[in-house]
Amino acid sequence: MNLPASGTAPDFDLRAYLQGSWSVERTLLDRSTGTRGTFTGVVRFTPLSGPDDDGALRFREEGTVAWTTSSGTPFTSSASREYLLRPSGAPDTMDMFFPDGRPFHRMGFGTDTSHAEHWCDPDDYRVEYTLVGPDEFRYRWDVTGPAKDQLLESVLRRVPGAAA
Repeated sequence: MNLPASGTAPDFDLRAYLQGSWSVERTLLDRSTGTRGTFTGVVRFTPLSGPDDDGALRFREEGTVAWTTSSGTPFTSSASREYLLRPSGAPDTMDMFFPDGRPFHRMGFGTDTSHAEHWCDPDDYRVEYTLVGPDEFRYRWDVTGPAKDQLLESVLRRVPGAAA
């Protein structure tokens, strides 16, 4: 895939870029307690099939979270989450939805589309996406509010030769 030198252009095909399997490494920081953790796993972006297929992609993440509780006890568990990405009307962005159909935010790598916000009462979620290259991108969630004060930083790298 040829990427524009400046990151993305309005004709950048985000859907085509994302399709496939990606390894994910995430650092987790609870700023209120200083507790740190990690998540490692795989993210798969797969096309929907069937009557509701409008160019949407299923975003499925599976892996292992390792965390130290506030009492200092190590905690490790499998974890997963899923979203739905739908075309936004511009090829360089997609709209992300929760599994139940509620809107989440718009995803993109362009200068005007790489930042998004989501209010999840009572906290504010801000995300920034960064395109590193044809086989790597990053995103950073900064969560602030009375219930949470967290920083989540993710690096996704395309899994070589992996089918979607």
